Amino acid sequence: MNLRNIALLAAFSTAVIYGVSYTVAKDVMPDFVMPYALIFFRVIGSTLLFWLFGLFIKSKKIERQDYPRLAVCALLGTSVNMLFFYKGLNTALPIVASAIAVGTPLMVFVFSVILLKEKLVKSRIIGLIIGLLGAFILITYKQDLEGGAGSVIGNFYVFLNAAFYGLYLVVVKKLLEKYNPIHIIKWMYTISIPIVLPFAYSELVIIDWVSMPRHIYFELFFIVVFTTFFNYLFNLFALTKLKPTTVSVFVYLHPVFASMYALYVGSDSLSVVKVSTTLLICLGVYLVTKPVKKASLGK
Repeated sequence: MNLRNIALLAAFSTAVIYGVSYTVAKDVMPDFVMPYALIFFRVIGSTLLFWLFGLFIKSKKIERQDYPRLAVCALLGTSVNMLFFYKGLNTALPIVASAIAVGTPLMVFVFSVILLKEKLVKSRIIGLIIGLLGAFILITYKQDLEGGAGSVIGNFYVFLNAAFYGLYLVVVKKLLEKYNPIHIIKWMYTISIPIVLPFAYSELVIIDWVSMPRHIYFELFFIVVFTTFFNYLFNLFALTKLKPTTVSVFVYLHPVFASMYALYVGSDSLSVVKVSTTLLICLGVYLVTKPVKKASLGK
């Protein structure tokens, strides 16, 4: 198997892991581990893993003037965004949450226009409108599921996660051009520990480790090691061997695998609204991320 095929497999694996993780996280929350406690495990576990991995990678020391930007990246990309995401996922339905999260590139475009003065192009404006329309319908859509319900506020929190992560992707760009990505991410998770701990402490002390089923331990391990650590490495490797546009295609598979797994275990159901709005979001993301011809940029 050549490196390109391995990279494709890595990108595919990332999509599968992300898709499965929505239902896995909801299996853990809130009966065994509350949302903020789950985030703390993810942050502390990822910090240890990235520091161990970083021992084998050479990177120059972060310069003092870059510390403020690094702190902002940690706030946006590995703490506040996850606080909103898991708090939202605690009440949102897996399929809905995965579809809303796919809209992250829409927010990247918005913040790129605001902060990087990226030029507005007609096709991207149309894509943004279509994508945000789909997200709005999906966020405000509520469906009972065996006595439970997808929470509108939970859906909105997932959208806020996408917004904060989109802003992070814009802010972190200068750091990634200057330093090794592993070096940046290990420091981001390290900085996030004291940010997340005050939110998580009250939820950490009430965890009943003795009565926790064995499969929940495995699911916690999956969330920390695979959803965070290996997914980051897989995606990074894919980006080194494939075009960004190729890797971005796999983002559209996240809600597909999330739906397949959620339906398989019975944690969610499909509906016309869910499918149609997901397609709207994906269409919007496609138009926003589609390369624009230079002639169009000049208009």
